[in-house]
Amino acid sequence: MTSDLSFEGQRPLKNNRSFVTLMVAQAISNLGDWLHLLAILTLVGIRWNATPWEITFVTLSAALPILLTGPFAGTLADRLNRKWLMIIADGARILIVGALIFADQIWHVYILLVLKSLFDVIFSPAKNGKLKEIVPQEQLAHAVSISSIIEQMSKIIGPALGGLLVAAFGITWCFVLDSASFLISGIILLWIPGTRVIQSAIHNVTEVEEETEERLRNRPKNSFWKDTQEGIRMLASFPYVGTSLILLASAILFLQFADSQTVVLFRQLPGISSDLLGWCVAASGVGTLIAAMSVRKWKHAGHVLKMGLGTILMGLVIGGAGAIVGIWPHAGLGANLLLVSLFALAGVGIGFAIVPFQILLQEQTPEAMTGRVFGTVGSVMTASNIMGPVVGGFMVTSFGVVPAFVCSGILLTLLGLIYLIKRKGEKADLNGSIAPETMIAGD
Repeated sequence: MTSDLSFEGQRPLKNNRSFVTLMVAQAISNLGDWLHLLAILTLVGIRWNATPWEITFVTLSAALPILLTGPFAGTLADRLNRKWLMIIADGARILIVGALIFADQIWHVYILLVLKSLFDVIFSPAKNGKLKEIVPQEQLAHAVSISSIIEQMSKIIGPALGGLLVAAFGITWCFVLDSASFLISGIILLWIPGTRVIQSAIHNVTEVEEETEERLRNRPKNSFWKDTQEGIRMLASFPYVGTSLILLASAILFLQFADSQTVVLFRQLPGISSDLLGWCVAASGVGTLIAAMSVRKWKHAGHVLKMGLGTILMGLVIGGAGAIVGIWPHAGLGANLLLVSLFALAGVGIGFAIVPFQILLQEQTPEAMTGRVFGTVGSVMTASNIMGPVVGGFMVTSFGVVPAFVCSGILLTLLGLIYLIKRKGEKADLNGSIAPETMIAGD
């Protein structure tokens, strides 16, 4: 098998037509993922006056399918044509989001959100696998950074744009335009190649590793369930990647202890502005976006070092925010500016914790296994996002919001130090991360 790249693979990313097309489609599809958020919360929370538990079930309806079906969706992405999986996912979401226009009971919303989430989870691993098909190995870090920037921008722009649409035109038109975003994304995806563009997904690697990639792609098909299990085992076969996933999932869990209770923390400051939460969320998104844009420039810093420093920064900021609110006398311009600045720094920490891991995952995962590995990672991260607010609510109820924030900050800082200790073995782990004899089940 040759390790030469096709002509398109040798071009800079900006001239890689397949990559640019995929990123445009991802941007529009990701925007659609967030555009409807405020419309649903307005519909359920304000127009229907839902109870706190009913609003909680809205969140769970969107999150649980990702938790439960991530590895299976990843297996589909590895067995079927990834281009057409993305197009099918976008097509289904056109109908599902459009159906929200006619929802007049809350259980309708629950069902539709579950269905939408099922196709969300199909789109993501298929996109990550397609990225590996059209971008050469040496450009993956840059490509993943761009993809992460698009994701973060959609999280900032989507809810804000959705709020403007709801205010200007009403909930119905927000759902209409959201549905149209998936239609546009699906049409754009028609222009990317259905087959792989890069002749070898691994460039400048050992012959053994290249042979492993070939065997994974061309060996006889296993059963669907066996393929799913193989994707989970793949993470375990990469000690560095598997350990980093556990550490990152723990970081997200600890972060959610505090992040889910931010409104409660702000209520501790007398006279706090009702707009502060929105500014802090926006500042956090901007910080994450800045990190995604700059993380690739730290070429001489290892992935674990970046993740460790990002986690420590999160811990110091979250703990510091809790301590400051605990001793600050009253709300005012100084308190507002300080909190917005702290949330921006927390966003930078989040970016440095997450983006290097995404780059590592793309670099280390064979293209034939990308869907299953990313699907499994998505399920693990969703579990942390679900468990974190539950534990955070218990901590705030039992000990108070300021101790909860301080505890979260301490745990994140200690976890970041574990990252830095783990960094000593990063080079050895990466050099030995592909083990053909152990990671191919059924050969």
